[in-house]
Order: sequence, then C-alpha cells, then structure tokens
Amino acid sequence: KELACNMSTPLSLSLCGVDKRKRIILSSFLNPKIIKMKLAIAALLFASASAFAPSARFAAPRTAMHMSTEAAEETKAFAKLPASVKPGVVTGKALTDLLDAAKDAGFAIPGVNIVGTNSINACMEAAAKYGGPIMVTFSKGGGQFIAGKSLSNDADSASIAGTIAGAKHVHEVAALYGVPVVLHTDHCQKAWLPWIDGLLAASEEFYKANGKPLFSSHMLDLSEEPLEENIGICKDYLEKFAKLDILLEFELGVTGGEEDGVDNSDVDSSRLYTQPEEVWYSYQQLSEVENGAFTCAASFGNVHGVYAPGNVDLQPVILHNSQAYIQEKLGCDEKKPMKFVFHGGSGSSTEDIKYAIEAGVIKMNIDTDTQWAFWDGVRGYEAKYHDYLQGQIGNPEGDDKPNKKYYDPRMSLRAGEEAMAARLVKAAEDLNCVDVLN
Repeated sequence: KELACNMSTPLSLSLCGVDKRKRIILSSFLNPKIIKMKLAIAALLFASASAFAPSARFAAPRTAMHMSTEAAEETKAFAKLPASVKPGVVTGKALTDLLDAAKDAGFAIPGVNIVGTNSINACMEAAAKYGGPIMVTFSKGGGQFIAGKSLSNDADSASIAGTIAGAKHVHEVAALYGVPVVLHTDHCQKAWLPWIDGLLAASEEFYKANGKPLFSSHMLDLSEEPLEENIGICKDYLEKFAKLDILLEFELGVTGGEEDGVDNSDVDSSRLYTQPEEVWYSYQQLSEVENGAFTCAASFGNVHGVYAPGNVDLQPVILHNSQAYIQEKLGCDEKKPMKFVFHGGSGSSTEDIKYAIEAGVIKMNIDTDTQWAFWDGVRGYEAKYHDYLQGQIGNPEGDDKPNKKYYDPRMSLRAGEEAMAARLVKAAEDLNCVDVLN
C-alpha cells in the first residue's frame, strides 16, 4: 500500500546494493501496474466477502451465557419461583433455589410423613389445589410399611426397599400434578444410619443413570449425641451428599413426644430449647463442605403429637435470636443466614407458626394432624354408607342388592385421601404457602 501511494520514488533507489538477478525479480514484483492490479483484485474480493458478512445493523452474536439465560426465561415454569424450579421432584440447585425463595417470600413448605401411595398422592393433590410446593417425607417405619410388614427387616432391608419404591413412585407421577415436590426422609438416629447408607447407595445409582439423586434431602437426627459428635457425623455425611446434590437436614436439641419409633416423651425439658451458640457452631462446621447445602431443625419447645393447650411451650424467639447471633458473627447484611425447619408442627397455633416463618423457617413437619384427617375421612365414609357395608348382598334398597361398589377398598381409601388433602390445604394457608407458584 505504501508503494502504491508513493509511486514517485524511483524503484532503482530502493534496489541499490541488490544483485542483478534479484533486481530483475524485485523490479517485476514492484512494477506499479502490477501492484495496482493486485490491489484492485484484493478490493473486489473484500467487497464480495463483505456481502456475506453479518450487517452492522444486526445485534451482536449471543454468547452461550446469554442463550442459556434466555432459554431459562422462556421455559420458566412458575412465575413466582426461580427458573430452575420445575414441576416434579426438585433436587440440587433447584431445591436450594426453592428454599431461598420460600425464605425471601415468607412461606414454609408442608413436610408430610407418608405411609403409602394413598398418602403420597394426597400430598401432591393438596399441593395442586393450594398452588405451592410439597415435601413428601419417608420415615424408616413408613418405608418398611410400604415394602410390607410381613417382611423381615434385618439390616433395614425392608425399610430401604420400601423407601426406594415409594421414591420411585413419586418420580414417576410428581410432574403430572404440576407442582414442585421435595423427596425427603425423616428422623434418622445414629443406630439407623445403615438405612440412610442404603438410600445413599440407591441415589448414587440413580445419579449415574439420570444425572440427579433419587432423594432431594435426608434428615440426620443425632441430637441425642454430644454436639461435636452430632455435627461431626453430619459433616461426614454432607461430604457424601454434596457429591450427589443432596441436601442435609440436621437437628439440634430434642423434639419432644413420640413419633414412628423415636420416643422423647421423658426428655429433660432444657434439651427442648437450642442455644444460638450451638446453631452458630453447626453453621460454621457445615459451611466448610464444598457444595454442601443444609437446613437446621433447632428445637424451640417442639413436641411431636397433639396435646391439650398449655402443655407445650413453644419459643420461636430462639430462632430469631439465633439468626441475629449468626449475622453478627458473619458481619453480613443477610438477616436470615440459616434455613430453619419446624418439627412437631401439628397442633401449633397460627401465631407461633407465622412468627417462626419470620425467623427463616422454610418447612414445617406435619404428621399427627394428617394421620387423623385420613382416618376421619375413612370413618366418615363408613358412617355415611354404614348400611351398605354390612354384607356383600342386601342394603336399604333391597335384600338382593349388591354392595360391591361400596366396599371396594378404593372408595374408603379415596375418602381418606380427600380428607387428608383438605387438611393440607388448611396447613398451607397457615404456612403462607397458597398461590406461591403463579
């Protein structure tokens, strides 16, 4: 280009000191006519190529990050929840996003103990009605019941098999209900850890095949052990859980009363109330686990079961104090750094429930109330059709009239499901969990 713009310079001057043969070659190459011709050809080729290039008036190419963000926005399932949360079983980041959304929006998810597909389906039916997420919770005894009470439970074999079978049922049908479902397991004390080990092995296989765990979360209840041992074991398990995107729920203090083989009826009342220092210690230790996610069941007077008014002294202010203590230690702006869960929720006052939610409770366990609701539905069905349930033939409509459609087990069981679902809708109202999806 420089030569073309300065053709007044004699070519011979620039070739001084070059031997004759090379001067001939270079002179030919630097001939002004040849240079101009080459420049014209280059300009033509550049113009042709430009015709196929994107015009400057079009937007710049989207990066992979932009495209993934747009795709997430386009496929967002629930207007009020993060895009990662979809209908069906939620695990990993989707689960932590859901729990963070609950904490920020001020609602808690009903966590319901189940004993079979009837109670599982009632949970998801209720969630579809109240328009929110649900946590389907398996206990060790519930898993054994699903497998069959006639089976031997040596080495927790029936409890493991039944819990896995129930979880697979949820994976198959949950999305059909159009709601987020958390698959959780309840209290596991130290002697029952082989049960969790069996479920963890199943999640590892499920993860290899599906890229996600079989269970969303597991609870380890080592509150009977010294604090350091409790959290030490929890930390060891969280290391394993984190590799599979499974969340840990741990317990501090003791939930009173009795539930599904865990009997704390005679525990010293002082152990029903967790101290903020214990919560902070646990938070510190478990936060050291890479990719670890956890929630805390801190005791504030909670008791399993339903008791006469005045017999239970709930102190949810303990949760508020614990959040303030952790915030001060961290020196952060986050007012609710810990995600709390509320055990022994059946029979609790609406005021206590809502005050606990304000302290960062994102899930409340319900068992006793839903057990009663299911039974009450069955009992009501029997009362309504009593005269049609006294024999296979013969009822008020005639001595030869068949009663099969009344004693079909599906009829009474369906009545139980409906009653349980109705009770859970009421629970969702107390937990501010109605219409939190859209």
